[in-house]
Amino acid sequence: MTPSPRLPLEAWGRRLMVHAEAWADQSRWRGYAYEFLWFGLKQGWACLFGGAMLVLLVGTHLLWPVFWPEGGAPVARYDVLVIGALIIQGLMLAFRLESWEEARVIFLFHVAGTIMELFKTYHGSWLYPEDSLLRIGAVPLFSGFMYAAVGSYIARVQRIFHIRVRGYPPLWTTWVLAAAIYVNFFAHHWLSDVRIALFAATVLLFGRGWFYFTADRRRRSMPLLLGYGLVALFIWFAENLGTFARAWVYPGQESGWEMVSLNKLGAWFLLMIISVVLVSLVHRPEEEGR
Repeated sequence: MTPSPRLPLEAWGRRLMVHAEAWADQSRWRGYAYEFLWFGLKQGWACLFGGAMLVLLVGTHLLWPVFWPEGGAPVARYDVLVIGALIIQGLMLAFRLESWEEARVIFLFHVAGTIMELFKTYHGSWLYPEDSLLRIGAVPLFSGFMYAAVGSYIARVQRIFHIRVRGYPPLWTTWVLAAAIYVNFFAHHWLSDVRIALFAATVLLFGRGWFYFTADRRRRSMPLLLGYGLVALFIWFAENLGTFARAWVYPGQESGWEMVSLNKLGAWFLLMIISVVLVSLVHRPEEEGR
């Protein structure tokens, strides 16, 4: 059978990759630099949904005062964010950047996140300072998509980096831990905060685990807990951009922006555990071959 001809752009890209790999193979440090470049590019591709949402948050924050310096915009900014998020999600499904199975799990992120938002805003943990039409109580509907962005990243990064694991705990134990973490997000308002115990349980379950991934041409490995911690750190950076864009504000940020407390890193780390467990409903952790 005669192979199908490559499209011009694909052929150009493959030639470029061959030249780049030849350049990278000339020295160890070039190889490391090339691999790190690929790692960053693939991470950015995995963050496509979240990155697009951040562009929307910051872009509308900067543009709204330019076009409507005295207010009176025909559509509320928060409503534009909802519509924009729906368009992004639709395009990702249309271009098969996400599967329908992944979209269903990401919808669970949206539901779970919105429930948490309703509870947390009621108790004053944070607030949404702008008016909008598309909202439930004090929570604009775009907020659920911020949780969905985390789920989208977890699902996509596993495919893009061909992630496999060793030492992953039994699935039922991770479900119990994720449920306990989620309940504690609510219950600590009335009962003792058992976050320290949840951190200890997380270390106990995931401390022996490693995941294996491919950024360029070699398999690399990293402890599961380190990987979860790094993702939590980048979510914290994104959260700072979100509060800078006044998509939501924490107590103390009403009169002016300031960096989000590092204490939030712990909450995001625990949210990562919930995220990984939810995605495991679709992408069961696969064992790395020996």
